[in-house]
Amino acid sequence: MIELRKFKKFIACALLGLITTWMVSCSTGNVNTNTQQNASGGASIEFWTMQLQPQFTNYFQSLIKNFETQNPGIKVNWVDVPWAAMENKILTAVSAKTPPDVVNLNPDFASQLAGRNAWLDLDTKVPETVRSSYLPNIWKASTLNGKSFGIPWYLTTRLTIYNTDLLKQSGISKPPATYAQLAQVAQQIKDKTGKYAFFVTFVPQDSGEVLQSFVQMGATLVDAEGKAAFNSPQGKAAFQYWVDLYKKGLLPKEALTQGHRHAIDLYQSGETAFLASGPEFLKTIATNAPKVAQASAIAPQLTGDTGKKNVAVMNIVVPRETKQPDAAVKFALFVTNDENQLAFAKAANVLPSTTKALADSYFKDVPANASNVEKARIVSAQQLQQAEILTPALKDIKKLQKAIYENLQAAMLGEKTVDKAVEDAAQEWNNR
Repeated sequence: MIELRKFKKFIACALLGLITTWMVSCSTGNVNTNTQQNASGGASIEFWTMQLQPQFTNYFQSLIKNFETQNPGIKVNWVDVPWAAMENKILTAVSAKTPPDVVNLNPDFASQLAGRNAWLDLDTKVPETVRSSYLPNIWKASTLNGKSFGIPWYLTTRLTIYNTDLLKQSGISKPPATYAQLAQVAQQIKDKTGKYAFFVTFVPQDSGEVLQSFVQMGATLVDAEGKAAFNSPQGKAAFQYWVDLYKKGLLPKEALTQGHRHAIDLYQSGETAFLASGPEFLKTIATNAPKVAQASAIAPQLTGDTGKKNVAVMNIVVPRETKQPDAAVKFALFVTNDENQLAFAKAANVLPSTTKALADSYFKDVPANASNVEKARIVSAQQLQQAEILTPALKDIKKLQKAIYENLQAAMLGEKTVDKAVEDAAQEWNNR
């Protein structure tokens, strides 16, 4: 089990895709000084992961040893980078044309550099027969303009963790499945207990959960030309949904200023009935708030009329500047093959991205007296059949989120009508 702060933060990188203003130039004729020939004349490649030490040191040492045994001409140098340092470190390395050969990132952030041609075109290196072994919707998450820039690795899906005591006090027999149902029970919980149903953030630089809810409610964020498409009946309805909840006092006021971490704090303190989060937080709740954990149960992720569910993806990319593209791709495919995906999913309490690994009984069968953690694994795996990356692969995705969130806030505070807020957000995106 990955430690809360570490795991949450680097998974948050997948949900947030933090924006960068670095301009990256990637020509093909320069030497990658991180990649060298080893003493025996074979390839030596450098592999960067995102804050996986020391929790998984033994796992990766064994993985690398197995790879090197099977590929005696290739040596792997593993470098684990703190999550907070990864963006600047990889941007600096790519800008200087001295990147590592294989890098663990997330599609949202990686797509920003894919738009600047920083990564190897994997369609030329990975046969269709190999690409088809990964979940189709998940492979698409690492494509931009029809080209594959990344190989899927591990996944997480949100669940609804809920406090059965608060629901009982409110006279609610089962948790909501949709945002429409959530609005109904939110009023009931507030009336009966004085507490909030849930917390979601509208801080532009934080979680993309609200942005994803637009897609789940049937709105299209951008059209085929990349222009705003949310200035539509569905987009306005999504704006209206969140504005109404806030104006009715059914969302904490700090939703405008606090990030997703506050949602966890409120749930653990018994102040909210629902927490939209990954199953990795169940053990943390048990540690920090045993009474709340004892009253907690799980349900599938909230969605809209579309039934779509979001998945967060970690992938592996190969910089275009690598001197050892074949060795790098071979290692990336080894890390993400069926056997190694299954092993890492079990070690890290995450989900694999290959069809065969996901079909393992580990993701289907649990004992009769299963814990919430075990039940969550099954529900999470089942959700992958409907799950996809809900936000488009755009290098400016955080600018889109900023335009929508800031105008949502203005409408919530009564500074703009919903129609004006939607119009302004669309114009801001189109004129960026």
